[in-house]
Amino acid sequence: MAQGQTTQPLWEIGIGAGLASLPDYRGSDRQRSYVVPVPYLVYRGEFLRADRDGVRGVLLENKFFELNLSLGASVPVSSKGNEARRGLPNLRPTVELGPSLDVNLIKHAGLKLEVNLPLRSAFTVESSPRYIGWTFEPNLHLELANPAGLPGWNLSLAAGPLFADRKNQAFFYSVSPAQATATRSAYEAPGGYSGARLSASVSKRYEQFWVGAFARVDALTGARFEDSPLVRRKNNLSAGVAVSWIVGESSQRVPVKQ
Repeated sequence: MAQGQTTQPLWEIGIGAGLASLPDYRGSDRQRSYVVPVPYLVYRGEFLRADRDGVRGVLLENKFFELNLSLGASVPVSSKGNEARRGLPNLRPTVELGPSLDVNLIKHAGLKLEVNLPLRSAFTVESSPRYIGWTFEPNLHLELANPAGLPGWNLSLAAGPLFADRKNQAFFYSVSPAQATATRSAYEAPGGYSGARLSASVSKRYEQFWVGAFARVDALTGARFEDSPLVRRKNNLSAGVAVSWIVGESSQRVPVKQ
C-alpha cells in the first residue's frame, strides 16, 4: 500500500431521517419545513463515488485536478400558500447533470482546498422531462478533518457566485403576460449572474450511525432577475440536520488516500 493510504470498505449503506428548512426557491419569502428520508451511501469505486462530496463519476484524476460527472437537484414546490406564485403552475423538481473540473490547491494532512467548476444541464423531473437550460456554479471549497480538535468530525465550507442562462432563470422567475395580475407584473428573466452562495456542513461517522448538519445562505443582490415580482427576499437561509443508521458494509476493502 502506498504511503499516506489506508483501506476502507468499498461500500457502506444506511437509512435515516432528516429535518430541513428551505425557501420555496431562491428569492422566495415562503419558508417550509420538510421531514425526509436520508439514505446513507458511500461508494469508493474507481469511477463511481458517493461520499461527503456527493455522488459523482470520476472521469479523470491526478494530483492537480479531477474531472468529475456532477449532479444537482431541486425539490418540487407547490404554489399553494405562496402569495407571489398565486395562480401559477407548481414548480416541478429538477435534476442537473454535467462535468465539473475540480482544481486542487492544497491537499495535506486532513485539509483540502480546491476550486470547483461545475457546468450542468438542467431538466424537469416529470413524465415528459423538459430541458430548462444550464447552470454554472464556480466555488472555492474547503474540507477540514477534525476541526477545532474534534476527532472524527468533518467540516466543509464553500462559497462562490452562481450563473445560469435565460431559459433556466425563466423557469423560476419569468411571468408571462397571461400570468400577470394587478399585483404581479409580467416579467422576462434574463440570463447571467444569479447571486452568490455560502454553504457549510459538518458530519461524523460513528460505528453504527452517521450524523450531519448543513446551513446555506443565498444572496440575490445584483442578480440579473432581482427585479422579478417573484423575488420577495434578497437573502435566504436554508438549514437541516440528519441522522442515518449504518445497516451494512462491504467485506471488500479498497485503498483510500488520507
